[in-house]
Amino acid sequence: MTEQEYTGKKVAFFTLGCKLNFAETSAMSRKFEDLGFERVDYKEKADLYVVNSCSVTAESDKKSRNQIRAAIKRNPNALMMVTGCYAQLKSDEISAIDGVDYVLGSGEKLDITNFINGLQKNGVPTIKITPHRKINNFFSAYSYGDRTRSFLKVQDGCNYFCTYCTIPMARGESRNDSIANIIDEARDIAARDIKEIILTGVNIGDFGRSTGDTFYDLIKALDKVEGIERIRISSVEPNLLDDEIIEFVARSKRIVPHFHIPLQSGSNEVLALMKRKYKREVFAHRVDVIKSIMPDAFIGVDVIAGTNGETDAYFQETYNFVRDLDISQLHVFPYSERPGTFALNIPHNVPVHERKERTQKLIALSERKHRIFYKNQLGKTRPVLFEHEKKGGQMYGWTDNYVRVEAPLNEALINSVVNVRLEKVNDNMHVDGVIV
Repeated sequence: MTEQEYTGKKVAFFTLGCKLNFAETSAMSRKFEDLGFERVDYKEKADLYVVNSCSVTAESDKKSRNQIRAAIKRNPNALMMVTGCYAQLKSDEISAIDGVDYVLGSGEKLDITNFINGLQKNGVPTIKITPHRKINNFFSAYSYGDRTRSFLKVQDGCNYFCTYCTIPMARGESRNDSIANIIDEARDIAARDIKEIILTGVNIGDFGRSTGDTFYDLIKALDKVEGIERIRISSVEPNLLDDEIIEFVARSKRIVPHFHIPLQSGSNEVLALMKRKYKREVFAHRVDVIKSIMPDAFIGVDVIAGTNGETDAYFQETYNFVRDLDISQLHVFPYSERPGTFALNIPHNVPVHERKERTQKLIALSERKHRIFYKNQLGKTRPVLFEHEKKGGQMYGWTDNYVRVEAPLNEALINSVVNVRLEKVNDNMHVDGVIV
């Protein structure tokens, strides 16, 4: 079919998982729109459905299956395509769902529009999966839709093979785009009047493995791009977030004081079982350096509760370590067994109910730390980017250091960065702000 023949056809996407998936969905959507498709909400009747799946937990797998079945029920005659990490790892489970036409792996996302075949249903699913060790293409992507911010993919894949994680098997080895191409994409984003870029990938601190550059080289180049007011760095491994990067962020014109650093455990013994590439002392040093030169920086931290081998004593080590760190918020995940991972061979399996209890303890600690961080910002004036979200005469935005701000609606300030005095933490766990 030609572009003209697809005009008037409708495509709908459902995305699960990380921000990287959302960036890739946005890029895939633009490919379909270039062919004449109209993108519609996933709950609408469409001619083609695409599920960009996640497989980080068993619950993610289940959610992916549920969304596939929901779309098939909505329009049994529509073409049903599934891609993403779940597709890469468990194509047999997906292809067993009646009504699925294509199961496409991580290496096939870039070429997804080559498989639509005039929207003809196959009857039998077609599976196209490149083995993870042979995935070497890079699918450039950035999100577009919320005009105030864009997730820009700079890196993909991972070489770390932590014992609990399937991501290297789902996305292949670490690779990245060239700095020149990323700069061009950043300029395209700026031309769309998007004020903030969030750098995303699987292991962005490992940037440059396929091009001979470094992550430091990348952020130095991006810092010079005119038209982008803010650059926010997503998760960076603590062993890769060196002092040079931290110091550059502190003096940067555009990179904001917001860090997301995966810890996973505060016990060195558990970190060793996980095959993480640092000890907790390295993590503590990173936090100390950040806070010494950027006292108001936001630091978010990932922690896994109840992984195999985490005894009560090791969990208490983690709790005490995190409690004493000057961080802003935790992202807590109960351990989920993943087929094919080495963690399954580690003795001492934590019962599911104990994983949940440990998760809740860490979440409660996170809520206290988050509120303390917000209260420490009160009385200060910070730049806020106001978004398009509006409710009850209020508008919402984020400070550079990731404080959620609520202020009386002023349409003229939407998609603008303005100085706001932070006044009070309200019942919504937002901070009431006054424009100054």
